[in-house]
Amino acid sequence: MRVVGKIGTSSITDDRGAIHRGAIAKVVFEVATLRARGHEVLLVSSGAVAAGVATLGFESRPSDMRTLQAVSAVGQSRMMRVWNDELASFGVVGAQVLVDPHDFVDRTQYLHARQTLGRLLELGCVPIINENDAIANDELRYGDNDRIAALVAHSMNADVMVLLTDTPGLFTTDPRTDPGARLVEVVAADDPLLSVQATAKGSSRGSGGMASKLSAARMASWSGVRTVIAMSSRPGVLVDAVDGRQVGTTFEASSRNLPARKLWIGFATNVEGALVIDDGARRALVERGTSLLPAGITAVLGEFSEGDVVEVRDLAGAAVARGIVLSDAAVLRDIRGRRTTDLPSHVAHEAIHRDDLLVLV
Repeated sequence: MRVVGKIGTSSITDDRGAIHRGAIAKVVFEVATLRARGHEVLLVSSGAVAAGVATLGFESRPSDMRTLQAVSAVGQSRMMRVWNDELASFGVVGAQVLVDPHDFVDRTQYLHARQTLGRLLELGCVPIINENDAIANDELRYGDNDRIAALVAHSMNADVMVLLTDTPGLFTTDPRTDPGARLVEVVAADDPLLSVQATAKGSSRGSGGMASKLSAARMASWSGVRTVIAMSSRPGVLVDAVDGRQVGTTFEASSRNLPARKLWIGFATNVEGALVIDDGARRALVERGTSLLPAGITAVLGEFSEGDVVEVRDLAGAAVARGIVLSDAAVLRDIRGRRTTDLPSHVAHEAIHRDDLLVLV
């Protein structure tokens, strides 16, 4: 099997942000166990910023982007040194791979990244992946590694993705405030994975939260990848998750398994604006899988160009779909609500073609 494991900042650093070598050693032991069984493993590791904060002696995490980027460069090299040392104790070579959204937004770069990761696996390496915080443009960065892990799982056709965190999994309510909260053991493939209420806030050292993990689980499920959210400190958690034993919350893989292009549109691109549609257009998209026509558009939000990805929202403001527009914002504002027979011949008669549209509900 091909496995993508993601481990969060709070699971591999202490309260000061210093690297917790023992926690990394535990993960590496489990990785080595999986490899001994013939599995391929890719790791997505957070913790660079926290490690840099601790190394430089900051009392708290900086808030300005320039300092954060500089701090991440300090922490990333130290984090990789620990990963490499622990992997080497099992005769395994670690390989640092730093990515940014461009590696998933640009199709050529997307394929190049996939080929590089594939070759590293062929060479017997364990890729250690992180967002390239040191140089990523603040407007073009994901800010948490859950989404990165899901994109890697999709691009590498992984069999299972394991999100290792400091909580046992997904609960019915916030267990920090509700003593009656219950662990959700399984989320079926046809359940709305983002319908539950979850906090978007991560720990003081990390940037993720349960909301980002739910989003990542949805991405992975739609890629045909079984996903597990589980506590990193649990003994044998990575191995048990891969073996299908009950640990944390398991999100079953969907048979939907959408093609790469639609998943790329839905999850690996930057959204430049939004189109608000009426109820009739919503039914046409969701129930019949049609293209989006200008007649169904009630409002055009933001400024975007032809070929950009936009979000499609219903009248209540809920996201219905994402897609690549065939006209820019100014043109769509001019033709919104107009029937196809009333449109000028020189403009596209579809706002978004169904082949370039991913329905999210």
